[in-house]
Amino acid sequence: MSIVAEHEYQAKDYKSDLKPIWCPSCGDFGVVSAIYKALARIGRPPHEIAFVSGIGCSSRIPGYTTAYGFNSVHGRALPIAQGIKLANPDLLVLVAGGDGDGFSIGGGHVPHAIRRNLDLTYILMDNQIYGLTKGQLSPTSPRGLKTGSSFHGSLEEPVNPLLYVLSYGAGFVAQGTPADMSGLADVIEEGIRYPGFAFINVQSPCVTYGQEEQQLRVHKQKMQSLKDLAHDTTDRLKAMALAQEYGIKLYTGVFYRNPEPAATFETAVRELHDRLVPEARLRVDILDTFRPQ
Repeated sequence: MSIVAEHEYQAKDYKSDLKPIWCPSCGDFGVVSAIYKALARIGRPPHEIAFVSGIGCSSRIPGYTTAYGFNSVHGRALPIAQGIKLANPDLLVLVAGGDGDGFSIGGGHVPHAIRRNLDLTYILMDNQIYGLTKGQLSPTSPRGLKTGSSFHGSLEEPVNPLLYVLSYGAGFVAQGTPADMSGLADVIEEGIRYPGFAFINVQSPCVTYGQEEQQLRVHKQKMQSLKDLAHDTTDRLKAMALAQEYGIKLYTGVFYRNPEPAATFETAVRELHDRLVPEARLRVDILDTFRPQ
């Protein structure tokens, strides 16, 4: 479904009266501000937007917007968002979560959401730590990291969110950081406008339990725009090569955008429904089928 702005909206129109309770200077403040800006550019009224999240610091975001919000259970934001989109395809549906929520308990839902290709925008705040529960290892924590749950250092290789979703076949994959607010708002807007499943990995630092090299002041020094590299966003293999440097370099912008987006799942479901309805039997006739002759 095309997104057309019918009215003039400002970022403040999407900001609720609920005061965020994140730690001061948390990267998620920048993320939600970028979301407000992106939604204002899209121009859809708040009542036509649904925001779904799981559990975690970043999953508080639906409450900080004036859109419909559903703060679900840990790791289950994607299946709930898919149900909402199928029930009401005209809603603009966004999903928010963290790296633990999305790639630990919720990791099994990611490939299926991608292969179904519903028109969802998944904004994942990746801080390489479990912030809400006091700093344990998360799926994206680097090998060797010492935390309360890994006193001798992590023995596991980290999940690479960018490479995962690219290999699963996502049609839109991007990355941003609150260290570049303008660029972050841009990729969120592009993800929302993409007609299909869009994944945006946001390097959003945890100021309380996060690593020193993951803070915004370091992001400002190390981030590199993919536009400046003249990256071809239609080249999935090149995007995967760049994604291999996750944790080493901080690339920002669009990694991949399918130039020929496939039909969305909700469109296919609606078309199938419309085709079958004229042939559908009456309810009473269906019941007669099961009555003994």
